[in-house]
Amino acid sequence: MLAVGLTGTAFAQEPVDAAMNAKLREEGLNHSKVMEIAFNMTDVAGPRLTGSPGLKRAQEWAVKQLTEYGLSNAKREPWGQKFGTGWEVQKNYAAITVPYYHAIIAVPKAWTAGTNGPIKGEVVLVKADTTSDLEKYKGKLAGKIIIMEAAALPERPISADMSRYSDAKLDSMDKEHMAAPRGFGGAPGARRGGAGGPGGNPQFAALMRQQRMRGAITAFLKNEKVGLILSQARGKDGTVFTTNGASYRDTAQIAGAELETSAEDYQRILRLVRAGHKVEMEADIKTQFFTDDMQGYNVTAEIPGTDKNLKDQIVMIGGHFDSWHGGTGATDNAAGSAVMVEAMRILKAVGYKPKRTIRIALWSGEEQGLFGSKYYVANHFADVADMKLKPEHSKLSAYYNLDNGTGKIRGIYLQGDSVTRPIFQAWLAPFKDLGAWAVDVNNTGGTDHQSYDAVGLPGFQYIQDGMDYNTRTHHSNQDTYDRLVEADLKQAATIVASFVYHTSERKEMIPRKALPAPRPPVTPGGAPGAGR
Repeated sequence: MLAVGLTGTAFAQEPVDAAMNAKLREEGLNHSKVMEIAFNMTDVAGPRLTGSPGLKRAQEWAVKQLTEYGLSNAKREPWGQKFGTGWEVQKNYAAITVPYYHAIIAVPKAWTAGTNGPIKGEVVLVKADTTSDLEKYKGKLAGKIIIMEAAALPERPISADMSRYSDAKLDSMDKEHMAAPRGFGGAPGARRGGAGGPGGNPQFAALMRQQRMRGAITAFLKNEKVGLILSQARGKDGTVFTTNGASYRDTAQIAGAELETSAEDYQRILRLVRAGHKVEMEADIKTQFFTDDMQGYNVTAEIPGTDKNLKDQIVMIGGHFDSWHGGTGATDNAAGSAVMVEAMRILKAVGYKPKRTIRIALWSGEEQGLFGSKYYVANHFADVADMKLKPEHSKLSAYYNLDNGTGKIRGIYLQGDSVTRPIFQAWLAPFKDLGAWAVDVNNTGGTDHQSYDAVGLPGFQYIQDGMDYNTRTHHSNQDTYDRLVEADLKQAATIVASFVYHTSERKEMIPRKALPAPRPPVTPGGAPGAGR
């Protein structure tokens, strides 16, 4: 309460409503529904791969729940663009049977076929450094279970899975650029283009050669009608970080059955086969493709504004609702989605009648390229390709996003919008006792706030404690409800509710950066054209 009381003195330019913050804290910290919301998004709905029945189940539940919380216009809103083929796993069993029985940890790669019933057979090691090396296997692999050469696992370092930001690190982040730009889905990844892109460094060229070789091997094995491919998953200690084995596009060829296998199981099989021991396996994998509705959908809902002069203006919050299929997408990103739904519930529970309209969006297609938010922004605000502004562009005050796991909010990234610093400092000051205070001027990427920032709208991502997001749960079979930290989600929902309240009540909208220039899609060759 001392921190709340001092807020007006420390940041006199930006008013903070201490009485409302006290109400939001009471509801958000002591009467929370965030874990109940997360349970329904994960355990009940299951995996939420874009286009899958699991995502549709979760979206229909969210529409119903948001309506029950008293929100208006809750709906599954179509992108207006085709996504592609839906896909899900319906059976997944694989085990070593010789020299002894052992059920392996493995996850089918997304958008791959099944085994068309149970299969049994000896595991065959395929060694191929060049396409010509494949010729010796021609006509010998039909129906076989295949394993490829792979390097042995490195010595395990002594390290902790979970971590939080230290105050010193948070303080330094505002003074340094992000050392590792982030890729889609919030995961660390290389920045597209520039030195790492075409015409860049030798490592990129080597990666392209490796990918071409991998593609040639995959095509060869499919033509040979291989029964099942085992590939070594990224991860350790039984964690399998999942990926896709083929494209979701409805024009893509269906890839054969492939299991991403835990590193420990893969290496065990590989060691035995290399040493000349016979290894036999059995497997039964069933996957299904869905083509009846290839449209993409987001979930949206509102608390309508009540001020006659401001009700047409909008404050938005959101997070991506889609997930990968190895787990139930708890930290990526049921956590962020549940926090945003809970923030809306809190605002309704305290009886808040906002001046500006408050809108929530739960995105899909984020994991494949931020598609849900990109199309929404193009439909409602502006398309990055031509930057022709739609009427709603002038009415959005800000968009706030949460998508970096279960960790508590520690602050917010400004995306280079330094003018907003004193506003957010004032709004965070009452929550320093809960660990949130940092304001980082730098950009962070890889998730849906970028779709807003790309068309000159104030789009922000919160800074979160990493916990075990990148070490254990991100896109993995360990991304389940049990990895969620209840106290952190309660804290996050309370802070988001406060930011939404103050943005809606603020006399003026959040300051904006200069409008960016249009960015026509670029072909791989670098010329304007067909895009990704």
